Amino acid sequence: MSFLNSLDISYSALSAERLRMDIISQNIANQNSYNTADGDPYRRQMVSFETKLKFSDVMDRYTADRESTHARGVYYMGNNNKFSFAGVEVAEVVEDDAPFVPVYDPDNPLADEEGYIYQTNVDNTKEQIDLLAAQRSYEANASAASAIKAMLTKAQELKGR
Repeated sequence: MSFLNSLDISYSALSAERLRMDIISQNIANQNSYNTADGDPYRRQMVSFETKLKFSDVMDRYTADRESTHARGVYYMGNNNKFSFAGVEVAEVVEDDAPFVPVYDPDNPLADEEGYIYQTNVDNTKEQIDLLAAQRSYEANASAASAIKAMLTKAQELKGR
């Protein structure tokens, strides 16, 4: 069943990267928003990932499930699912604390006493680069999932012989 756990890992990463691309798209769409409901410009949002299962937890499970040892290493027996709930998940969506960009425009009704309006802290170039990185990561995980599916299909074909 480790193949299925591998699919879980790839699919959790696909889901997380999709949310990341959605947040980046939201940032790009709101890069010219000067005034939100609370009166401030739109603040850039970022996605933070974390692993569902820590490496130390996996090692603890291996050590606890050890049935025999050998000079070349430790062999583990049984059908315990040591990688269940492995993968990545979105820890949180946080706002970027970078300052807003002041622009001198005294005729604008949103200008302060000194004549400045404040633009969002969204940098289009940075967002495009982040979007490209998220897209590449999504493609890599989709390829990994396809490879796992191909291995499962081939294993079923070989078993049928």
